[in-house]
Amino acid sequence: MHRIELLAPARTAEIGIEAFNHGADAVYIGAPAFSARAAAHNSIEDIERLALYGHQYGAKTLVALNTILTDRELAEAEKMTWRLYEAGVDALIVQDLGLLQMNLPPIELHASTQTDARTIERTRLFRDLGMTRVVMARELSIEEIRTIHEAVPDVELECFVHGALCVCISGQCYLSAALTGRSANRGECAQPCRLPMDLLSSKGDKLLARQRHLLSLRDMNRSAYIEQLIDAGVTSLKIEGRLKEMSYVKNVVAYYRRLIDQIIERRDDIRHISEGVTTYTFEPRLEKSFNRGFTSYFAEGKREPMWNFESPKSMGEKVGTIAKVNRDSFVIDLMADTLHNGDGLAVGQQGFRLNRYETISNTCFPLEGVQVCRQLKKGQTVYRNLDVAFEQLLSKPSAKRTLPVDIHYSASREKIVERMVYSDGIEASVELDGSFEQAERSQKENIEKQLGKLGSTPFAMRKIEVQGGQWFVPSSKLGELRRLCVQKLLETRLKMQSEVRKAFKIPDYKARAEMLDARGILPTDFLANVMNEKARKTYQEMQVENVSDAFELQPNKEGMVMQTKHCLKYAFGQCPRYPNPQPEKLLEENCIIGQELQLKIGNRKFILKFGCKNDCISKIFTIFAPQK
Repeated sequence: MHRIELLAPARTAEIGIEAFNHGADAVYIGAPAFSARAAAHNSIEDIERLALYGHQYGAKTLVALNTILTDRELAEAEKMTWRLYEAGVDALIVQDLGLLQMNLPPIELHASTQTDARTIERTRLFRDLGMTRVVMARELSIEEIRTIHEAVPDVELECFVHGALCVCISGQCYLSAALTGRSANRGECAQPCRLPMDLLSSKGDKLLARQRHLLSLRDMNRSAYIEQLIDAGVTSLKIEGRLKEMSYVKNVVAYYRRLIDQIIERRDDIRHISEGVTTYTFEPRLEKSFNRGFTSYFAEGKREPMWNFESPKSMGEKVGTIAKVNRDSFVIDLMADTLHNGDGLAVGQQGFRLNRYETISNTCFPLEGVQVCRQLKKGQTVYRNLDVAFEQLLSKPSAKRTLPVDIHYSASREKIVERMVYSDGIEASVELDGSFEQAERSQKENIEKQLGKLGSTPFAMRKIEVQGGQWFVPSSKLGELRRLCVQKLLETRLKMQSEVRKAFKIPDYKARAEMLDARGILPTDFLANVMNEKARKTYQEMQVENVSDAFELQPNKEGMVMQTKHCLKYAFGQCPRYPNPQPEKLLEENCIIGQELQLKIGNRKFILKFGCKNDCISKIFTIFAPQK
């Protein structure tokens, strides 16, 4: 039986709880420190609350502790791992191999996507070190993931299926550190890849494209490939978005949960790792949440339009085209069901709020009508990036997750008994003594009503069997019986989850490292991301010597700052291997791109080298001296 996990992001515990409610099998959240999203830290108390909530459904809480650490941070990080374990966390997502030199609690470690797991060799290495899961690089195709799984079948594989994309191979991006001193590997990325930039000739003396978002990618959407990913050996299907709002998480989690459930319904070899039935008050639609346009991003191994040169902002859903432009309004050929006053619309790079919409005439009145309409043209596509009615729906309770139980009730003159059964091995029984009189008529209907009041609990009555309905039992007594039985069943459920966690035996990471030879698998230059002596020691134990300091410790911040499979040659229709049927038309006609170009971001220039002979991986290098 292949058990799969829908893994959802959580900026806060409240968002994580709603992710569980909307069908997530697991949630990943930032630690109090040392998370790759510095703006998404959480307290131990909040993480404990989240873990406890998830465990009642058999769902897991994973904590991202995936920055590289300085020597001064190691002691604090070690203490934090124990506090997280004691709080009920099920696994830590890590990047820094210095952690393997620490006194760690018996908790699973997952190799973060920041560890750059793109090959069989690296995946096998992390497994041999004792990590139970490896998060695959986003750039891998489904077939590449399948090949890795077949070669290393005894480690769980996790892959991203939805959300924002890093244009650089994760863990290997130093552009933010070079430009601003804010390191992506330290959780402080300034996202300079989303900025507008100039494209220059190889010598920097000719402007080829001015102020376009040349490195800004669309968002990943692999919803059409979920079953293929499962069959390729993926255990965990991951949604990106630890900085996203509540409504985003609700909508996207619900969409993928329904999608996975549809697959499970027609197959008997796949199950969720967690339990519960989720119902929704809304119809989930991916296009209604933040997105920059969608791409499957090499899912099939081939190139496709994966960039959005126009804007890094949310595009939303296509709702129509402009049929007529008036002085302070425009008429729309509407594709959506309707528009709402207050909706956010976008035409080209212009975004605006809809002040008023007239349904009969399909006329839109922007908030700043004359100023907006002056820049609109007939035939332009209109997108809605904020649906106020949809957001209002998601601002309220929008899902309920329940564990269906069978209830068995019996009564006699001296006692009443309730037994709640969730599944084999998960049941609870409570009896209360009393002195009960025989009723004038059957009490079965009231018994069913009182014992079925499970709305504030994680349980829902599937069926009930009543014996001894002829005995009169006050509703208050039945309520007490129900509350005690629910409490006991919940304690049984949580105890089983705790026993699963306690059964994990922590590997002897140091002994494992000493048995490995990672030469040729792990890098020795700054790409190793070694920032502390414990990480260096782990490398040495695996026979990798003379490892350079991390880029962040380099005095001049020079060298390669990015490697990416996003290719501007392909975007402009000049790739020698893959023809682009819809090339971007930014360049002058007959302009031929060589093997190098320059990018100018702010006042800094960078060299862009195309990777036509290097597995199509382009590289960007610093030109250290700031340009005047």
